[in-house]
Amino acid sequence: MRVTLYIFDMGGVVSRNCDVFPDILSHLDISQEEFLLFAGENLEKLFNGEISTDEFWARFSRQYGKEVREELFGKFFHPSVDREVIALITQLKVRSRVVCGTNTFDPHYDYHLSHGDYVIFDAVFASNKIGLSKPDPEFYMYILKSEAVNPEKAFFVDDTEVNVFSAERMGINAILFKDSKSLGLQIKNHQRSSGTFLP
Repeated sequence: MRVTLYIFDMGGVVSRNCDVFPDILSHLDISQEEFLLFAGENLEKLFNGEISTDEFWARFSRQYGKEVREELFGKFFHPSVDREVIALITQLKVRSRVVCGTNTFDPHYDYHLSHGDYVIFDAVFASNKIGLSKPDPEFYMYILKSEAVNPEKAFFVDDTEVNVFSAERMGINAILFKDSKSLGLQIKNHQRSSGTFLP
């Protein structure tokens, strides 16, 4: 069946160098396990736009035992876009809609917005704006309903296995992103099997 909607993750697929957590852990001198313990449910609330970064760090500080005075998610965020992935998206847009489906929070969303990184997409579905985040099935359902597309006509690309598996369980064609070259080949193979091709 011909794909009419492509859903691309942003960080780790379209943009690179966006994992700020190693720098944050080093700055705070804690392990990933400790960070997740101190963050608790507030990290998901941050992704879903339920709390601001200021509120997140205030709550985090109480668990951490020290005041975090800087907004660290923005401080260490210095991404770059993958031009080959951008070129692939441009090709796909000739015959299909291509949207962004991303887990993010305000500093990162605002950065990409101000740098024009989202303009390549027909629409952007950001967790901090829609109140839902991957791998929650409702995240994908929100996009499908908004785009009026059935799961079998959607194609999802993400660099995180649990997000890919969640999409697949909903009947969405989904692949785990490795690099731009293999992504292009996988999409061509899928299009070939369904009788459509990249222009």
